[in-house]
Amino acid sequence: MKYIKFFKELNNKDVPIVGGKNASIGEMFQELLPVGIKVPNGFAITSEAYWYLLDSAGIREQIISLLKDVDPTDIDVLKVRAKQIRDLIFQTPLSTDLKDEILQAYKILSQEYNMDEADVAVRSSATAEDLPDASFAGQQDTYLSVKGQGELIHYVKSCFASLFTDRAISYRASRGFDHFKVALSVGVQKMVRADKGSAGVMFSIDTETGFRDAVLITSSWGLGENVVGGTVNPDEFYVFKPTLLEGKRPIIKRQLGHKHQKMVYAPKGSSHPTKNIPTTQEEYHSFSINNEDILKLARYAILIEEHYSKEAGEYRPMDMEWAKDGESGELFIVQARPETVQSQALKKDGGQRLEKYRFKQEVPKSEVILKGIAIGGKIGSGKVRIINDIEHMGSFNEGEILVTDNTDPDWEPAMKKAAAVITNRGGRTCHAAIVAREIGVPTIVGALGATERLYNGLEVTISCAEGEEGYIYNGIHPYEVEVIELEQFDQPKTKIYLNVGNPEKAFDFARFPNNGVGLARMEMIILNQIKAHPLALVDMQNHKSVRCEADIKKLISGYDSPKDFFIQKIAEGMGMIASAFYPNPVIVRTSDFKSNEYRGMLNGEEYEPREENPMLGYRGASRYYSEQYRPAFEWECQALAMVRDEMGLTNLKVMIPFLRTPEEGKKVLEIMRRNGLEQGKDGLEIYVMCELPVNVVLADEFLNLFDGFSIGSNDLTQLTLGVDRDGELVSHIFDERNPVMLEMFKRAIEACKKRGKYCGICGQAPSDYPEVAEFLVKEGITSISLNPDSVLHTWEKILKLEKTL
Repeated sequence: MKYIKFFKELNNKDVPIVGGKNASIGEMFQELLPVGIKVPNGFAITSEAYWYLLDSAGIREQIISLLKDVDPTDIDVLKVRAKQIRDLIFQTPLSTDLKDEILQAYKILSQEYNMDEADVAVRSSATAEDLPDASFAGQQDTYLSVKGQGELIHYVKSCFASLFTDRAISYRASRGFDHFKVALSVGVQKMVRADKGSAGVMFSIDTETGFRDAVLITSSWGLGENVVGGTVNPDEFYVFKPTLLEGKRPIIKRQLGHKHQKMVYAPKGSSHPTKNIPTTQEEYHSFSINNEDILKLARYAILIEEHYSKEAGEYRPMDMEWAKDGESGELFIVQARPETVQSQALKKDGGQRLEKYRFKQEVPKSEVILKGIAIGGKIGSGKVRIINDIEHMGSFNEGEILVTDNTDPDWEPAMKKAAAVITNRGGRTCHAAIVAREIGVPTIVGALGATERLYNGLEVTISCAEGEEGYIYNGIHPYEVEVIELEQFDQPKTKIYLNVGNPEKAFDFARFPNNGVGLARMEMIILNQIKAHPLALVDMQNHKSVRCEADIKKLISGYDSPKDFFIQKIAEGMGMIASAFYPNPVIVRTSDFKSNEYRGMLNGEEYEPREENPMLGYRGASRYYSEQYRPAFEWECQALAMVRDEMGLTNLKVMIPFLRTPEEGKKVLEIMRRNGLEQGKDGLEIYVMCELPVNVVLADEFLNLFDGFSIGSNDLTQLTLGVDRDGELVSHIFDERNPVMLEMFKRAIEACKKRGKYCGICGQAPSDYPEVAEFLVKEGITSISLNPDSVLHTWEKILKLEKTL
């Protein structure tokens, strides 16, 4: 056939005749189907058919005339001309020979699947799209669940016409593509019954930071167009590649989305082949794929990335669409194209340049109006302009904050004029998020209720610079941009670790020069991810009545039980940090909340005593073996054991805080051993925080039990000098540079060196005072753990200092 190519005939060299999308499907069908990746079959209507349609009907010159002198930033004129062109193409009949070939190919495909008329997806595939430096994401149309000859011809013509949507014209013009050097091929592919299952998008690279060792998967119930188009906030998962390849199960993040609707097939005779229906309560509160699906998809992503990288002769991260057949349970890849934002940034600066947006003064969280999913890492501010309908996009002004229900790629002309974009719906992998990254506009998607809570003219600042969560602050708040050149630094003898509390920032912080993490705070994950008092979850697990039970049930949606929720959330949080810095050591400090801090958690007042001095009370190790708190600590240990054993992240090491006596140490180590954290197994090292004078005085006894010390300079200074570090009246006495403190640090280091054991410091002192860092280096400390904002400066100072020693 002259105008038809079946997928088995195509590969990546055929972009000029079938476009990037169809060429890529053909490549997978030929090369990846044999290694176990399932790809639905189909055929491409070539770009020659598109030119044949234009030229046989003599409409090419008319289109050229309509595009002449069109300013793509003039939204109103663009809209009118684009519709005139689409109408012209759609109203032009296909020639008989072309139509016959399309229907003949459709018959062959239907017979392959033992169907009279197969359900197919009809996808646009532009000959310039899906290139490594331009995504063309969503610029042309796709139609799902097309069935029958009449529908097929109708939607093929709709695809041809979609080459001239407003968004497509604007996109090509802004990137310097000649409208008549881009042609449209159409892919016709057997549908996967995802209407009865689930579907989504995945990337073989982290879309926000460019972290190469993670696969990002998004998923929702029903057909995948809701995820691609951003009409739902999908479930989100991260999988760590290196240990997956070793046979482990490293799902390092699972985030339940707001999946309020799903796309299914519409009844025969409907005006459109698909429709959205509400999800059930069970679907809304459940993950749309299981762990086995997540791991299989991640393996597919690795295989696809490896194949395309080998083909290109360079690293080539991929953007893929997948679907799960609800009848057979099988997983299929339906599209694969190069990722175009992080890969180009890596190519441009080698990943050695980092832009850090930050507020000039800290903005209190009381100013937060709404939260959502942060796209990119920038900050933007301006006046809100709510646009509920694309018909009113012409009223949007340069520098305003675009607020709408959902920005699909049709909105790109307005997005390019915006200081920032906010949507009610959407996920990290939807078309709008991809476009936002490409054009570099700070965007928050999935900010539920934005169009109701915000109003025109309201001045707001949106921040995507604080992790995966994006914040919408009331008012204009000044910010600054620091460009950090992450050139290759020489390696000092002293190990430089980072203090990392927020798993969402781990991939970003891992780009700084470092040798690992010296302090990952367990309590930060309990506070931000668990939110309820651990003992409330223990009681619920044991079927005891607890206050605020309804609130806790909302927290644990999607998890099998309160215990499963607690263990999974901690394992995922620590897994994110451990994977970001793998294979370098990551030292996690087990929970060290004080009773007054635990009281502030959901149901905390039910379980916590009122203490006059919580800093010296029921905290740290003394909790772990107590009859009351021990079950929660056992869960904590099981979570860390999951990170090491199931995820394969054996770079995770454990540190015990506020250990008052060696006898306490023995009790804690035994509980840990019984719950999967056996000292020495698979290289597990367990350290003790050296933060009490007794730890220094009885250093040998503690080191008989543990593998080393990590000096906690804050508490050690407080307890050595007898100063409440939070007490305003005596705060001037609190100083880690006091000679007696330097002597305490020295003794701790000497005790560890004498025994050949690890000695680091994870307190605030080296970050705040370079002279303390200098003293520690001279004394021969193993490692210094710093806050990320001070690591570059201190790294350089330590290098210079070591050269003088």
